[in-house]
Amino acid sequence: MARRVAGSPSKVRSIFTRAAVAVLATSVLSVAPAVAEPASTPGSGLREVLFVGNNWEGTTDVLEATAPYSKIGRINAIPDKEERLAEIYANPIKLGYFLGIRHTVGEGNDQYIDDVYSTTDGDAIILSRPSFADVVSIDTTSGEINWRFPVSGHRADHMAMSPDGTTVAVSASTSNTVHVIDVETGTERGQFATGDKPHENFYTSDGKYIWNMAIGEVNTPLDAPFLDFTKGDRYITIADTTTFERVRKIDMRERLDAFGREDLSDSVRPIAFTPNEDKLYFQVSFFNGFVEYDIPSDTITRIKELPKNPETDPSRKSWVNDSRHHGLSMSPDGSKLCVAGTMDDYATIVDRGTLDEGPLVPVGKPYWATINGDGTHCIVSESATDSVSAIDFDTGEKVATIPVGDHPQRIRLGVVPTEWTGTTI
Repeated sequence: MARRVAGSPSKVRSIFTRAAVAVLATSVLSVAPAVAEPASTPGSGLREVLFVGNNWEGTTDVLEATAPYSKIGRINAIPDKEERLAEIYANPIKLGYFLGIRHTVGEGNDQYIDDVYSTTDGDAIILSRPSFADVVSIDTTSGEINWRFPVSGHRADHMAMSPDGTTVAVSASTSNTVHVIDVETGTERGQFATGDKPHENFYTSDGKYIWNMAIGEVNTPLDAPFLDFTKGDRYITIADTTTFERVRKIDMRERLDAFGREDLSDSVRPIAFTPNEDKLYFQVSFFNGFVEYDIPSDTITRIKELPKNPETDPSRKSWVNDSRHHGLSMSPDGSKLCVAGTMDDYATIVDRGTLDEGPLVPVGKPYWATINGDGTHCIVSESATDSVSAIDFDTGEKVATIPVGDHPQRIRLGVVPTEWTGTTI
């Protein structure tokens, strides 16, 4: 049975001529993902919801997809916790990585859930679990694991689900690999190599390509600008979903330099595409703002610097995983961007035409931004306050805050059966 989730889905080498660059830059419009997390209409017998992954707690809260965002239920993301821990503690190498994750990227906590999607029929959710280095399918009714896929290396990271709902792509961040997994069976369809520390994944709207963003080393103490070279090889990989071959590599270093911003990192973090897919917006490590990249001309066209919170520690070493701002989404009509100012403890709505920001809405270390079910609100995870908040795209004001579990991160639109009330924790 085919299943799908409600939601979204350059560096050209010098051997190409300028004419080839122009052709390739224009053709990439056909391989760019649609605007992230568009509003959707669930099928008969299904209820659209927001899944909130509580990273340190190992649970997924399920909320109504639109206001008032009432909590519908909760799913245990680690029903096999004891089994996994026994396996880890019996293997010195696995234990070393497990403890390493806890004391670096986990900020002293185990990372039980990074990303979450639902299947088309709402019968299961697919989760990536960093500390357990795997992807699992969990039955939404019984709470039992349908299948488990251990990733290569020792940590699983961001995911994406194909538009037809048949596959999920997951970053194996310590092996520089993206695995493409069959949603029904949990078997691997294919894989492809990436830059150092693959992070976000996005399927194109036609399902033919996957975009992967490699962010490099973000857990080292070598954060001074002159040590940027130690962060590794960072670039965007575009891979064919049939052959799993790389069809394009986009390195933002030269483009940032050409724009006169040699000071900015080329580590591409959260991204958002315009509805007509001619522009890409992205955040980079250490920067309080975002970059606008024009795809047809293959150039960076604007960079927006957002206000700094004067109470934010100016030391780069105190910023979690090299983030300053981490979380970006766009309104369905493409007129507004929603920006999570992670280390500055605010979120704001930015006019895409003028790049003027709206009110700086106080939120506690926002870690992600998406849209709600009808596209009227931006939903941000407040990892410092264990809540999610809704910000109105039109007014730029906060309209709701909902308590969730410990350290919410990724939020995704999805579906559950209409009568679903949650599984036992």
